[in-house]
Amino acid sequence: MGELLSGPTEPRARLRALLAGGGPVVAPGAYDALSARLVEQAGFDVVYMTGFGTTASLIGRPDVGLLTGSEMVDNARRIVAAVDVPVIADADTGYGNAINVVRTVQLYEQAGVAGLHLEDQVNPKKCGHMSGKAVIDADEMAGKIRAAVAARRDPDLLLIALTDAAAVEGLDAAIARARVYADAGADVLFVEAPTSEADIARVATELSGVAPLVFNWAEGGRTPAIPLDRIAELGFSLVLYPIGTLLAATAGIRSLLETLRADGTPVAAMPGLPTFGGFTDLIGLPEIHDLETRFRP
Repeated sequence: MGELLSGPTEPRARLRALLAGGGPVVAPGAYDALSARLVEQAGFDVVYMTGFGTTASLIGRPDVGLLTGSEMVDNARRIVAAVDVPVIADADTGYGNAINVVRTVQLYEQAGVAGLHLEDQVNPKKCGHMSGKAVIDADEMAGKIRAAVAARRDPDLLLIALTDAAAVEGLDAAIARARVYADAGADVLFVEAPTSEADIARVATELSGVAPLVFNWAEGGRTPAIPLDRIAELGFSLVLYPIGTLLAATAGIRSLLETLRADGTPVAAMPGLPTFGGFTDLIGLPEIHDLETRFRP
């Protein structure tokens, strides 16, 4: 699990193999290196770096385009270094025009991500489950996707095209945009925030065979919370659970602080927490001890 001396494991090829494997690949969200390690230790095959969670954890603010590309890439690099499973990262709008997308893709690839998604919102963007979004022209987005394809050096780097047009122009327009983005070279399609199960089914049916599809199970978002077996039945290849870890961490920290505030000590909350030794094991202290023994003079 992200061992300090682990060798190359070709995560991009593994991600593509997983997506070709039949059932949907489940990718829980991680907002930092620790949450990414927890996702891996729980047995999941893919980590998703959430932009919503990255923004919340780094600056304590909402996902409304406040972070720069370099801040996002730095977080992606730390997450990739912490785990051995493939990491898919949010790359927002590519942080500018098609020329900016070229640099964004190069930097994310250098950071070691196995895949990334680019969206067709006007920059600065907003979380896809917020109101007040605006989208660029489909032709401009297609140019950004072509730029992304040209920029990647590893053909296994997975390029996901996300459209937020459903909330702005309607579902028909979003599906039409997804087809344009596939023609431009996107490997995977991501129609964000359908608001009914019927709309989810339409996305799956009308884009079947065009490219693999992403379902964003955004916890508390605008898309209905349908079961995983239904998502599989519809034919989605990748399922994101983007912010559950962030929400759980927030609830846990709040609970601890409430106990500390009320009691003056955290004693009453301690039974529900990892022990000090258990936590240091979780984050790799035994590995450090092994390295100390190995390299001791």
